[in-house]
Amino acid sequence: MNTATKVRFWGPAVLAVLLVLCWALPVLASGGDVASAAAAAMPADGHPWWFWPTALLFFCFILGIIAVLAGVGGGVLFVPLVSGFFPFHLDFVRGAGLLVALAGALAAGPGLLKRNLASLRLALPVALIASACSIVGAMVGLALPTNVVQTCLGGTILFIAVLLLVSKNTVRPEVKKQDAISVALGMDGVFIEPSTGEVIDWKTHRTLPGLLLFIVIGLMAGMFGLGAGWANVPVLNLLMGVPLKVAVGTSKFLLSITDTSAAWVYLNQGCVIPLMAIPSIIGLMLGSFVGVRLLAVAKPKFIRYMVIGVLLFSGGKALMKGLGF
Repeated sequence: MNTATKVRFWGPAVLAVLLVLCWALPVLASGGDVASAAAAAMPADGHPWWFWPTALLFFCFILGIIAVLAGVGGGVLFVPLVSGFFPFHLDFVRGAGLLVALAGALAAGPGLLKRNLASLRLALPVALIASACSIVGAMVGLALPTNVVQTCLGGTILFIAVLLLVSKNTVRPEVKKQDAISVALGMDGVFIEPSTGEVIDWKTHRTLPGLLLFIVIGLMAGMFGLGAGWANVPVLNLLMGVPLKVAVGTSKFLLSITDTSAAWVYLNQGCVIPLMAIPSIIGLMLGSFVGVRLLAVAKPKFIRYMVIGVLLFSGGKALMKGLGF
């Protein structure tokens, strides 16, 4: 195993350990018992406290594999599926979902910036808007009744499934003229296409509609804990004209800012449980490693349609649950 591979492998593991320490040490310092504190938040269904975290670990491992093969973020699958099939309160699921998306973004961000596949000039204005709105979204989501949030979540998941079904990303959109806002914010750059070594200049257009859409994206990311990669990439690529690889890289980097802002609201309200968040993060990270290795032999198109079907099912289930059926 070379140095780069070791860094990619151990980076998420170190992150998970740090998260454990951040949550566990304050509880220990206050004289509490981590297991009993977390067990109090676990469903009282007769199972021992470790049953649901263990089930969540294996469930998220499978989820991590599927997410890589389907080309979607783990957060957008985590919230609807875990809220539909596990007996956890929706607030705790949304808090864990934000940390799941955040962990993946933090692991990928440095490498994307190093290869110029994530643009700071593009990301920072967008992140300022999306992160501020994600805080508002998180506060609104926690203030609303659970059934209302569940209904809105179901509708959003159904919309995402349709978006994945009909959207066709463009590898290199044609931008004839850079608009005034894009010029003022410096939303342009250069990256090297790894497969050909070609140096590609890019710039954006339709910047104002794109920035306005990120207000909605930030609100939805904070309110539902989904992350926002499913929406970031189409807006950056199809609307603003960013090349697909830069759009994907910048979107991943954006999650590390947007989700951090919303996650603090859930942490402050006590909606993040270590025995939910840690197994979820570790399972998805390990599943992602396996998914990357299977990507060469799998049929991503079939997996993608399978994920769309799962999202339609889980979105419909969340919608009916919110409506009381």
